[in-house]
Amino acid sequence: MKMKWLGLSRAIHPADKKGTAGLAIKPLTGFSRVTIPLDMQIGPGCEAIVAKGDHVDIGDPLGKPLGAWCVPVHASVSGEVESVKKEILSDGTHTQYVTIISDGKDTVSELVKKPVVTDRESFLEAVRASGLVGLGGAAFPTHIKLNPPPDKKVDTLIVNAAECEPYITTDNRIILENADDCIAGALATAHWCGIETVVIGIEDNKKEAAAALKEAAKRAKSEGRGTVEVKVLPTSYPTGAEKVLIQLINGRIVPEGGLPADVGVIVQNVTTLWFIAKYLETGMPLVKKWITLDGGAVKTPGNFEVPIGGTIEEVIEKAGGLKAEAKKIIMGGPMMGVAVDDITRPILKHNNAILVFTEEEATLPEESACIQCGRCFRACPMKLMPAALDKAARANNADELEERHVLNCIECGSCTYVCPAKRYLVQNIRNGKALVRAARAAAREKGGQS
Repeated sequence: MKMKWLGLSRAIHPADKKGTAGLAIKPLTGFSRVTIPLDMQIGPGCEAIVAKGDHVDIGDPLGKPLGAWCVPVHASVSGEVESVKKEILSDGTHTQYVTIISDGKDTVSELVKKPVVTDRESFLEAVRASGLVGLGGAAFPTHIKLNPPPDKKVDTLIVNAAECEPYITTDNRIILENADDCIAGALATAHWCGIETVVIGIEDNKKEAAAALKEAAKRAKSEGRGTVEVKVLPTSYPTGAEKVLIQLINGRIVPEGGLPADVGVIVQNVTTLWFIAKYLETGMPLVKKWITLDGGAVKTPGNFEVPIGGTIEEVIEKAGGLKAEAKKIIMGGPMMGVAVDDITRPILKHNNAILVFTEEEATLPEESACIQCGRCFRACPMKLMPAALDKAARANNADELEERHVLNCIECGSCTYVCPAKRYLVQNIRNGKALVRAARAAAREKGGQS
């Protein structure tokens, strides 16, 4: 019999390290070339519609979407297409890359026009045409997330402004610099999607941003544009995880294997909704990304606007370079981000941070034997048993991993963070999830052949 998930109550408190929170977003320009993958989302990517030698302007589409889940990819600089070729991504998958040599003119495409939105369908089509995926890091196609099955009655839009990972401060800066647009994007989304209630969740370590949102919400209400509640939450990790945030905001518990829409909720990152407001106003698709650059090796940490497809190497150089040798580079935060194997990798749609660590910061402690202390269990927000999952994953025991609900793991890294034996828990649990998915696929294939 399957065990029921009983809800959440756990959290940890890693050091914030948000030294860039007071630094305004600075545009980085003059990139000599960009290399843009045609697959930057969950689901299928695009097929190239440009070829070597073609001229493109900012906002020109580079690929034809492959299927209903796919969103288009656009040129982030104007110039000449240098190459279109398949390359291997960091995770081992393949996709087409379009490399553009910039002409330095930053010419905007004639195709960039303000979308006409008259109803729910045209709104969702506009969101898709913008090339938008979740900007909080998940890269889930936004138009799909905003369009749950007809039998799911969604009554609440939760705006995720928690930004609970250490170092990352771009959401905080987007709010401080664009609070009215954040509110406008949330209200527009709720209006066109027929959602009654809008609640923003933000941690109490972002007092200025919370105040800015409250003031913007008050203005929107006084102008008759709608009501947005700003709920300030205690600072902890992983508050920004969807299932955690939903329970904190309205007490609803997403069932095992379920989605937020199953409990009447859609969750969207605050920067995603800010971008929707700007796209509805200008028609400029997603061609820029807003990232935090930080870490002990970085000479001038800060928040930057960069063209999608600009290399990590050039971003670092343009931001001021390094003051120490880089021993590890992470896309994302230190808890859930991924290490980069090549500094020439491009900035992607869903990147929200680049962390460059020194040898001291990057060196992982050696593992020792599990001491059965139970700290990983007490830290797990999903109330799983990480030590047992780790053991089953190392033994390639797919059946036990299934029995212990490994796919409920949100890979937040809390277990690894608190482990006194320094076990590589979340890393092995990720392997265990892959093992279970492979076993399920093999079972389906075998069933289809019988």
